[in-house]
Amino acid sequence: MTGLDGDSIEAPLETIESNQVIRALREEISSGLHWYVALLNAIGRWEIPEELINTRFYRYLISDEAFDFMVLAERLCDAVDTLLPQEEKCYFLFKGIIPYTVTQDEFRSRIGDLKYHRYLNFYYGITVEEALHYAVEEEIRKERRGSGLYRDKDNTGEAYRRIYGFNRTALLRRFRKEKDYSQSKSIKLSELKEFTYWLFKYRLKQSDKARVASDTKKGLDWLRSKSNARQTFNHNQSYTFETIDILNW
Repeated sequence: MTGLDGDSIEAPLETIESNQVIRALREEISSGLHWYVALLNAIGRWEIPEELINTRFYRYLISDEAFDFMVLAERLCDAVDTLLPQEEKCYFLFKGIIPYTVTQDEFRSRIGDLKYHRYLNFYYGITVEEALHYAVEEEIRKERRGSGLYRDKDNTGEAYRRIYGFNRTALLRRFRKEKDYSQSKSIKLSELKEFTYWLFKYRLKQSDKARVASDTKKGLDWLRSKSNARQTFNHNQSYTFETIDILNW
């Protein structure tokens, strides 16, 4: 099994490693280091790409490329729950409000370069891609209401057609066929994230650079419009720089 930092991990060592990371996290918080900074350090040490804890499955690495920072953060917060200020923890996990300011450079340094790149993959490939869906749905809703059509039809299906050229059902069927997954009627959250990342890469392949940049900006703008003035979880303040980078994904 390949870890989050690209190194191989033997399955029997997973529990030992996770316990070591959690022990170090406890020690740093107990010593007085702010819990969010200690959490970033722990994430930097973490290698396991997925786990089954009791009956819950945690997947931290999507398609071997996209790092789900918040799922790992939740896992680690649960492990040291009694050491954390509950209000700060809840605001961070459920609203994305950072309890302690760190710069983008410090964030990258603490979690490591490879995890940071994979975090960007998740941010643009899943978070921004989902935001693009919502932004286009809003455009469609406004267009229809402007034409006097107040009853919403299949806005989601139309949004997928505008972005990718096909409806969601056809794209999901194609994704599952490529991955050799079951063509079931339901979809789990982990598969949904993988599907969204697949859509992101599909869009990059099918669209020209100008369209990619325009759609990505639309997703980013939608996210910023919803965040208002809150200090939400986002260590990508340089939108122009990151949008240019995405063209060479």
